[in-house]
Amino acid sequence: MKYSIYIILLLYFSNLNAQIKGNATTISRQNVIRAESLGNANTYGNNLNTFRQQTLVPNPVITINVKALNNIVADSYTAVFNLVQIGETAEDTNKLMNERVNRLKSTLTTHGILSNDFIIDVISFVPVYETIVEKKLFSKTYTEVPKGFELQQNLHIKFTKVNQFEKILAACAKNEIYNLVKVDYFINNIEAIYSNLRAEILKTLKDKKQFYNDLGFDLTNYNPTMADIKYCHFPREFYKNYQAFNSISLEAIKKPKGVLKAKKQTSYYYDPLSFKDYDIVINPSIVEPVIQIGMEIKIQYREKPKEPQIIENVKEIIKNKYFILSKDGEIKAKELKLEN
Repeated sequence: MKYSIYIILLLYFSNLNAQIKGNATTISRQNVIRAESLGNANTYGNNLNTFRQQTLVPNPVITINVKALNNIVADSYTAVFNLVQIGETAEDTNKLMNERVNRLKSTLTTHGILSNDFIIDVISFVPVYETIVEKKLFSKTYTEVPKGFELQQNLHIKFTKVNQFEKILAACAKNEIYNLVKVDYFINNIEAIYSNLRAEILKTLKDKKQFYNDLGFDLTNYNPTMADIKYCHFPREFYKNYQAFNSISLEAIKKPKGVLKAKKQTSYYYDPLSFKDYDIVINPSIVEPVIQIGMEIKIQYREKPKEPQIIENVKEIIKNKYFILSKDGEIKAKELKLEN
């Protein structure tokens, strides 16, 4: 009995710990099926090896990396909606479409969206056919005949405040416009943002170079090589999806009848670039989806090769000499003078 109570408590606390982690992570009891990420976002797992300290290996090449990231709130947005209208004649189809669009324009004007911020992009205007069957004595003939017309348009709606988007959705739904294609983000002066990042990188780079000089490495004795990159990511590139559910039931397995599986809801969430690997992060606290602009620079210093020492040729002048051996066995050397 005590053993059973212990098992129940252990399962309870394990379940509680998993819920604290959230449904958007892969946990041990596998109540989350993680689908492929949207866009070019990377999928990060809970690999404990990534949190372990790496072994440092000395290298004769000095490498200095500086990574900077700026989270920018967009200056304006453009929502694109797709709508389709069908009618028996071309005139009726166009009239019905104009009525829906004009009602939407009138509603959005009350929310501060001007007519210049509302653009219509006509995609197609084509006849719609249906197949009729003509029965004959020994055969059937299937003939396509025009039944009506189909008009398809995209509505581009520009707005500058995030809270306006909710009102845009409500106005579109009221006019039977439900297909939201995408939302684009725009920045008025992106070059000023890159200039600011370059200035911040230069400051950090100067501090890191001074650090190596303080360690005793004179970087003027090294040959530098450099590589740099800049990038700009929009929110739609970093939306991921997952399904959170628990469909395990021992009672259902015991029943002889089959189990009818329910449709599982797919959830989406915004997962931007993590700034844990960045030296500079401007506007790190993110509340709404933002445009992430980054720059990176890498400089490698290799020691200059030492110049070989030049040994001057020394000429040794050997003078002609002769030797005299005395009676006592003493040897005397005398210079031999030659007449010119």
